Amino acid sequence: MQIHLLTGDSLAEKFFKLDVSCEIIVSRECLIEGSLEGATLAEFWQTRARFIESAYGADENSFNQNVKTEYQKLLALGPQDEANLWFEYDLFCQVNMWFALYLLSQSKIKDVYRVAPTMRTQNDLWKGFGNLDEQQLRECLAHKIKFQKDDITLGKNLWQAYKNDNLIELKRLSEVESNCFPYLKEVCKAQIERKQERRPENSLKEIAANGVTDFHELFARFSEKEGIYGFGDSQVKRILNSAAFS
Repeated sequence: MQIHLLTGDSLAEKFFKLDVSCEIIVSRECLIEGSLEGATLAEFWQTRARFIESAYGADENSFNQNVKTEYQKLLALGPQDEANLWFEYDLFCQVNMWFALYLLSQSKIKDVYRVAPTMRTQNDLWKGFGNLDEQQLRECLAHKIKFQKDDITLGKNLWQAYKNDNLIELKRLSEVESNCFPYLKEVCKAQIERKQERRPENSLKEIAANGVTDFHELFARFSEKEGIYGFGDSQVKRILNSAAFS
């Protein structure tokens, strides 16, 4: 069975038009924010359910059905299956992909592929799959890259370093070269600077200091300057309302 793990419902809507015979799994997590505590996977999901409810208003039943159940499908995959992970280059997507690889490392699957927005240039790198048409998505799929065993292990280790806030290990892992993890060094650096230097907060303060008060303009300028984080408007609003921004 061929599985396609898609980053968000927006991509899923476009993917259905490709008429690919497969099963769809949609990643609806935002592991770039909120607590990641939990010694076991069950405890971790409880932590995430509480965060999603407090941040987005979705109750636990909704979370379990729309988020948890989707990811848990990865654990059941076997050697006869093929998984294609559609994730963009930014930190938001990378963290979700690392978690998916962590789960897949516990399954029996052998064939796992990375599908990335390969036609992006340096000028629009962080726009990911956004605004790509059907033909361009087909091109992305045609250029998929297989995760070798070492790549899956790297993804698992990246997730564990991120989850445990181990910035030293994250920096070490960022030095590993792999075709499956383009821009890994830049993304890990962004996370380290996020934790150590409050880079997103400082960027927003700099933009605001230049007289930008309208949220839509503020968000647009932040996305242009710090697109590497992949933050949506919800993440930016939470930063603006946080104690760290005051």
